[in-house]
Parts: sequence; structure tokens; C-alpha cells
Amino acid sequence: MSRKVVRTSKFRHVYGQPVKADQCYDDIRVSQMTWDGNFCSVNPSFLAIVVEASGGGAFLVLPLSKTGRLDKAHPVVSGHTAPVLDVEWCPHNDHVIASGSEDCTVMVWSVPEGGLVRSLNDPLVTLEGHSKRVGIISWHPTAQNLLLSAGCDNVVKVWDVGVGQAALSLEEMHPDAIYSAAWNQDGSLLCTACRDKRVRLFDPRAGGTTASELPRPHEGSRPVRVVTVNDGKLFTTGFSRMSERQVALWDPRNSQEPLTLQELDTSSGVLLPYYDPDTNVIYLTGKGDSSIRYFELTGEAPFVHYLSMFGSKESQRGGGWMPKRGLDVSKCEIARFYKLHERKCEPIAMTVPRKDLKRLQATVSEQERRLSELEKIMKK
Repeated sequence: MSRKVVRTSKFRHVYGQPVKADQCYDDIRVSQMTWDGNFCSVNPSFLAIVVEASGGGAFLVLPLSKTGRLDKAHPVVSGHTAPVLDVEWCPHNDHVIASGSEDCTVMVWSVPEGGLVRSLNDPLVTLEGHSKRVGIISWHPTAQNLLLSAGCDNVVKVWDVGVGQAALSLEEMHPDAIYSAAWNQDGSLLCTACRDKRVRLFDPRAGGTTASELPRPHEGSRPVRVVTVNDGKLFTTGFSRMSERQVALWDPRNSQEPLTLQELDTSSGVLLPYYDPDTNVIYLTGKGDSSIRYFELTGEAPFVHYLSMFGSKESQRGGGWMPKRGLDVSKCEIARFYKLHERKCEPIAMTVPRKDLKRLQATVSEQERRLSELEKIMKK
């Protein structure tokens, strides 16, 4: 009789805990656009949500403390002439937010202290240069005033927001639509996933030259998402030829075969990854899914370890992740997801309860002791 060895990890018991009903943000007309974006961004001061708007594009900006039912006359940010597809708060200034839209522009906005008292129509700066809709924006993680944008014109631009011009433009690197674009942790590289089934790494300081390339991370024709993780590796989500959702981990220095590739299910929603470099945990949310899966990345095979899943009855239309500096560490919170429903936003705290963990470890130790005694009896 052999004992099953359980992998040791302090994140094996991460629990998703939704807040009480009065701490949600209710009566919000979340955008009905079919774009595979988050439609939400959050920081320790404000929550931004892309909403339905007549005659253009708009998004809400709410102070985090303004929970409960939303006033129908609440002001919005409404300078775009077409639907907003992506929003993201600046990591260096909690009052600055950028938005990308179907009107082919990127706008940067300044939100006053305490939030909006009237609708905001005049951006700090309008960045024009894309010829088709802009669906992806991402602030540089370490350098101020640098903003990445990717459009359906197959072009990636890095803007110097301070002067309102593109510091770098990758115009002939992608032959087709760009599904994903993101910086690595220190901003020294940016990675993209394209419709031609290739993932590319670029060095922006070298004029945007291709540093590495994955030829076909996933065989399916559905969109691929990519994020960089510790040690320079790439984590991708995509689909197989049989339309099964997959996750894979890659080493760009040896891109012929993945370090690991796992199939999850046959759902049709694109998986949006969020990586936490402090805990080495990656969270997967999918549009139309009612669950959040989380995995731990390690340096040894099989590299990607399934931890658990938070499930609920209602599916999500998108959502945003709170930066680490906005978490409540006194409650052992390691992540917080702001889940968008059709008419509300629900915060979900990911916690590792220490007391419960110690009790659980004691229970496991007792079970192992009893199993050991049973083995001795059987041997006799």
C-alpha cells in the first residue's frame, strides 16, 4: 500500500470570497460589446467600468467607497465618438486613466480628487495615429508617461504621453490582427499575440526588434492571450484544433516545444490571464464563465500546478484586478477581482486564511499518522 504524496504549497487553499450585497456596485449598464476585453480597471482609489452609451463611448469612474445602487444621473467620462474597448489606470498616478476606442483614438484623462462631480468630456491628451479601432492599452510598469496601444490595423505603438507623440511604432511586424499585447514585469520587453498564430517578443529599447518568437503556441483559430512570468517565461492561453481551451508555459530560448501544455475544457470563452509575480500564482477568467481558476507556477516539471477554482452562479462580462498596494493584508488577502455582471460589479477577495490553514495542516498530519499506523499493521 503506497501513500499519495501531496505537493506542498502555501497557496493550495486559496479561497475566493464574494463581498456582501451592500458592498457591490449595482444598477450599472455594463458594455454589451463583444470585444474580448476586461471592460474594467481598478486602483486603490477608483473603479472604472466601460458602460453602454448612446451617441459615442463612455465609462464610469467611481470612488471605491461608493458602493450600492448607482444614481442614473451619475457623471461619466464621455469624450470618445465610438464605443470604448479598453481602460487602464496609470500605475504611477491614481488619478490618471487611459482609454482606447473604436474611434481609432487613445485618450488620457485626469480624474479630480474625490471623483467626478460632472461628466468629463475633455481629455488631457488625445493620441491619434491608429487607422482602425484600438482594443488594447497598457501603461509601462516602471517608466512614467509611456503607454502601449494596439489596434485592429495590426500596429503596436508606444506613446510618450507627455508630448502626445508615438515614441515607437511597430507597423510591419504583424500581418494580421493583434489579440494580446503586454509588458513584462520591468518593462524591458513587450509581448504580442497575433491572429497568424505567432507570439512575438520585442525589445522597445532596440527600436522594436524581434527578440524571440513562438511559431504556433496553440493550434486553434480562436484568440490567444499571453503574459510574461518570472524567469522570462511566457504563459499563453488558447485553443486546440478541437476547440478545447488550453494553457501552456514556454521558454523563449527554446520555443520549439512548450515546457507544459494542459487542456482545460471545451468552453468557448477566451481565457484572460492575470499573473501575480509576488506569489507566482496565475488567475484565469473567461468571458461568459462563472468561475475563476488559479494555478501556481514553479521551476520544476510540470511547472503549472492547478490550485483551485472559485465558482458562482452568474457568468462574468469582464473584470479588473486590484493592484497589490490596494489589498487588505490584515485579512490575508492576496488578490481581489472586480467581477462584472450584466448590471453590477462584485468584488471577490482571494485569501489564504492562516488559522484555517494551520488547522488543516494539523488534520492532514493526523491523517498521515493514522495511515502510517495502518500500513504497519498491514505489513504485520
